[in-house]
Amino acid sequence: MFDSTLITLVLLIGGIIIGFSIIFSFVPLGLWIAALAAGVRIGIVTLIGMRLRRVIPARVVNPLIKANKAGLDLNVNKLEGHYLAGGNVDRVVNALIAAQRANIDLGFERAAAIDLAGRDVLQAVQMSVNPKVIETPVVAAVAKDGIEVKARAKVTVRANIDRLVGGAGEETIVARVGEGIVTTIGSAESHKNVLENPDMISHTVLNKGLDAGTAFEILSIDIADVDVGKNIGAQLQTDQAEADKRIAQAKAEERRAMAVAKEQEMKASVVEMRAKVVEAEAEVPRAMAQAFREGNLGVMDYYNMQNVKADTTMRRSIADPTEKAEGKGEDKVGK
Repeated sequence: MFDSTLITLVLLIGGIIIGFSIIFSFVPLGLWIAALAAGVRIGIVTLIGMRLRRVIPARVVNPLIKANKAGLDLNVNKLEGHYLAGGNVDRVVNALIAAQRANIDLGFERAAAIDLAGRDVLQAVQMSVNPKVIETPVVAAVAKDGIEVKARAKVTVRANIDRLVGGAGEETIVARVGEGIVTTIGSAESHKNVLENPDMISHTVLNKGLDAGTAFEILSIDIADVDVGKNIGAQLQTDQAEADKRIAQAKAEERRAMAVAKEQEMKASVVEMRAKVVEAEAEVPRAMAQAFREGNLGVMDYYNMQNVKADTTMRRSIADPTEKAEGKGEDKVGK
């Protein structure tokens, strides 16, 4: 009897301890007490509802306590809704506190929208108070005199809270500043003008309103370094002259090839004509023999013809000594 009563008492005490453990693990009683101590009124049922909605109560209650102590008018429903939307509640509350201290007009809805857009709203508020310096890479451009100029700029920007949602980022600022540097150097009459007055680049670029449509406001553009690069104009002229030279050589080679082909064609024509002459000369003895047989040519006619031929050969040898030997041979035949 005594043993059964003791066992029942032990089981009862164990059940009570287990029950309280389950309740305290499911109901954030410590967090509820901390909220009450901080002056934040939040019901225990609300905390249990967060558990049921799979919301970590500490991620909502602690920022709410922080906002209440900072004097911000926030409620648990807004913070819980932002948490369920995937936002960072603690970062949004910190940004709101920083904006309030810096006297920046920033409401919870806009801060939540900026956070959900993927931007660091706290960093944006800090950048509004403490501007950021963006250093551009070295930008090379060519002045009108053909000399390359390399410039590097430092852009001081401040976050524009109103344009953080949908505004372009730092890459756009760097690209636009680089474009402005190229345009300014390219419009300069001489690279010496750029070297003498590098601030002309910053003034020209700053007046273009490059921060339009971006999440930043450009405060200043300072040229950090200016160097002289290559003589691009001379290099282009050299390349053009080399290209013209190659074109002229190609055309000359084409004309030479055409001349060689024409010469070969003329030589072939001369050879063909000589062949025809030799063929015609070979027919002469046959024609003379035929004339002898038919009585159209006499012996005296043949001798007279040989004398005329020898006389002609002698005259040629007198006019041209290189034909002397040939003339002598023909003279002997004539005689």
